[in-house]
Amino acid sequence: MAALNYTQRKKIGRAIFHIVVIFLCFLMTYPLLYMVFSSFKTAQDIFQRPNSLFPQEFTLANFPNGWRGFGGITFTTFFGNSIFVTFFAVVGQIASSAMVAYGFARCNFKGRSIWLAIMIVTMMMPAQILIIPQYIMFNNFGWIDTFLPMIVPGYFGYPFFIFLIYQFMQGIPRDLDEAAFIDGCSKYGIFTKVILPLIKPALITAMIFAIYWKWDDFFSPMIYLSSVKKYTISIALKMFTDPSSVSDWGAAYAMATLSVLPVIIIFFCFQKYLVEGISTTGMKG
Repeated sequence: MAALNYTQRKKIGRAIFHIVVIFLCFLMTYPLLYMVFSSFKTAQDIFQRPNSLFPQEFTLANFPNGWRGFGGITFTTFFGNSIFVTFFAVVGQIASSAMVAYGFARCNFKGRSIWLAIMIVTMMMPAQILIIPQYIMFNNFGWIDTFLPMIVPGYFGYPFFIFLIYQFMQGIPRDLDEAAFIDGCSKYGIFTKVILPLIKPALITAMIFAIYWKWDDFFSPMIYLSSVKKYTISIALKMFTDPSSVSDWGAAYAMATLSVLPVIIIFFCFQKYLVEGISTTGMKG
């Protein structure tokens, strides 16, 4: 058998690479695929064939059963609560983080390096150490069992997003600021008319992360919300798996599948900005 030439070895190597990547991709997405396919299974099929990916008997009954919710409250309310909290929290996080990042990147003030270092250090601080002080503070404000504890803090900036946008701004030439200043733009005008359009990839990247984290947030609603009508999706899904009673796993899988659709759609709509925003390359010549 003749030895393989370079082109043949390259094709075989590429084929092996793609097979391995597809296999690993399948392993990583298997839990998601299992959830989606289980949403079309009957309760009997779920328990009798737990290792089977595909449903033996296809059914759509889990979706209307799950959407009816519990306690007379449908998932329309839960989805509405999650959309409300996510929208206003993300708007506040992105807007405030962009303004703070602009101050660090473009404004000269006393102690700027020190404050920037302090902000970066807060990124390393475990969130758990703030739970009790924050709860006491929000309780004194009368915010418990409201959406305010999950929305208002975002309007004071988010360290990770500030650093991400700050790094992106560092790649934008300062000549543009000087030219705009000569044309009569103020600091505010430079930020809104020059900087903001150029940092769109970083803003969208931060927005994607913010939506993911806020939409999937389970801990904050669990702590601050006590009224069922104010529950978000994450808490509502937990109500389907009550160990003290019979759980409707088919409905739980169906609602879990619907709950991931918004973030998947957002990801595919804005994925072209994700890599560019994370790379923080700024302007390209």
